[in-house]
Amino acid sequence: MPSTSSLVVTCKLLLTDGKPTGYDQPMAESELDSSPLAEALARVGDRWTLLVVEALLPGPRRFNDLLSQIPGIAANILSERLKRLERDGLLVARPYSQRPPRAAYQLTAEGTELAGALRLLAHWGTRHTDQADTPRHLTCGTPIEARWYCPTCDQLVDHEPRHTQMHYV
Repeated sequence: MPSTSSLVVTCKLLLTDGKPTGYDQPMAESELDSSPLAEALARVGDRWTLLVVEALLPGPRRFNDLLSQIPGIAANILSERLKRLERDGLLVARPYSQRPPRAAYQLTAEGTELAGALRLLAHWGTRHTDQADTPRHLTCGTPIEARWYCPTCDQLVDHEPRHTQMHYV
């Protein structure tokens, strides 16, 4: 007869009365180091912001277009993220109707610069999920790889010796 063992599973739930818990807010400045990564996370490091940026990369979108393009996002969360991205200078809202007030949202040059970071995150994600969604080169069908590149030296940085340090400026 096989031996049986007892398995106890515990769970600590956070019960609230519907008031914000703070988990949907960006990290406080005192919680962050002053590194470039910490600065980036303070601006775009929450659950939905990068998905909003990704949806805007092809061009301007209206609110309802974004709502349908980003699965699972609630209208109030999308509205808050759009306001924050506009406040941070990563997108602009261009009104197209006064009554009711409506706008089309478009990334600024600074917002568009996030495309490279999104490619790197997507590359990492595809290596750890279903390979069917891997971005591929249109000509040959080979999965695309993201690489660090130095435009001054015209060299890939991936193959530098391990003791070489990268400096952020």
